[in-house]
Amino acid sequence: MPDQRLNYISGEWCESHTGETFETTDPAIPGDVVATYPESDAEDTERAINAAREASGEWGTTPGPERGRILARTGSLLKERKDELTELLVREEGKTRSEAGGEVQRAVDIFRYYGSKASDIGGTIKSPSARDTKLYTKTEPLGVAGLITPWNYPIAIPAWKIAPALAAGNAVVIKPATLAPGVVHEMASALEEAGLPDGVINVVTGPGSEVGETIAGHEAVDAVSFTGSTAVGNTVYDTATEDGKRVQLEMGGKNPTVVSDTADVDKAARIVASGAFGVTGQACTATSRAIVHEDVYDEFVDAVVDRAAAIEHGHGLDDPSMGPHVNESELESTLEYVDIARDEGATLEYGGSTLDREGYFVEPAVFSGVDSEMRIAQEEVFGPVLAVLPVGDFDEALAVANDVDYGLSASVVTDDHTEANRFAEEIEAGVVKINEKTTGVELHVPFGGVKDSSSETYREQGDAGLDFYSISKTVYDNY
Repeated sequence: MPDQRLNYISGEWCESHTGETFETTDPAIPGDVVATYPESDAEDTERAINAAREASGEWGTTPGPERGRILARTGSLLKERKDELTELLVREEGKTRSEAGGEVQRAVDIFRYYGSKASDIGGTIKSPSARDTKLYTKTEPLGVAGLITPWNYPIAIPAWKIAPALAAGNAVVIKPATLAPGVVHEMASALEEAGLPDGVINVVTGPGSEVGETIAGHEAVDAVSFTGSTAVGNTVYDTATEDGKRVQLEMGGKNPTVVSDTADVDKAARIVASGAFGVTGQACTATSRAIVHEDVYDEFVDAVVDRAAAIEHGHGLDDPSMGPHVNESELESTLEYVDIARDEGATLEYGGSTLDREGYFVEPAVFSGVDSEMRIAQEEVFGPVLAVLPVGDFDEALAVANDVDYGLSASVVTDDHTEANRFAEEIEAGVVKINEKTTGVELHVPFGGVKDSSSETYREQGDAGLDFYSISKTVYDNY
């Protein structure tokens, strides 16, 4: 029997006033319904926003250490429920058990991290120019934070938005992605059990055209944080900034790994394959392009094809190498890009076909002979598709790496220290890695992109996450 889930508004689990629901299904077994959720509309969302507004004042004046204890307790509760959260994430999103378990652990760590940081929020003391004066700053919450999150990291990304927003003293309204909202409901349950006051966290499920648009445009929302596609993000930005909201967008990527002629080819192939095919390529930081020096190009292509061919597919709970796409639409989009690449003249070295089994499974695809002008080298695919581009030297590699509209994550594999440093300085990306895959980030440092990958306003995670959800007041106290 599928779970019957509800919205969470003002400390109560409640149905949508529309009475409509939608289902989530297991992408490895599409006929298996996991849960039903309220298909909410603008009226439900407004109710949640008003609840957050009413709760924001008291929560904003709650001492930081007390807020921190609730967040830390939430982390502990999520840890206790890690196995069931992992299984739910696998069944709704399709990740392998190892990938899903790692993501749940990231959420645990995020709540514990911001639980400890909450005690340090307050302000600074400065030396005044005059005598008999105190000069200091106070750090204050913005009020109500509206969060719109994606399906591909359904617990980690909501956690790294919710935790700093609450640590800074804001109330929250969150719209999780309709494909995998269950783990956000479980986070709300953990926060409730940990002692979060009613109305401080509110969860509303439903379409972006109703719930997301209402969050972005409502006058009682002070800040909007969005992660998703560039097209939708730009719409959210225009709506939210119309009345001066603080906005943070993190969007798509076309992430390169440059492979130098000094690199160990087997190591490079391992790094690139992991970045390109992990989480079924459904990551904004996934390695989409391998830009390889011509002297090691053929050897690299052979090595990365071997790694692609070794991938085992299966239901995520069986913990194979790769799970399915999240739904049929995402699978069809990947297959379409495989056809586009072929039509443009790229050579399909391996994969790119669906599997003869139930579920939205596809073989990882490796294309050689890719030119930088091809769509496969310019547009985000969001699937396990790798374009391998040959270059003659390191200068050309940098030029090709930067020749896209996106700038989220980028890496280089090299044994040349000069190349490594030049790459860090000259690459147009918000996340730069040396001898490492483009995916995977630390939780205590800033995360975000440049160009069309980001609004380039505020970063997420670490202290930067707290900066977005707070504002400073400067006090001149003369006596």
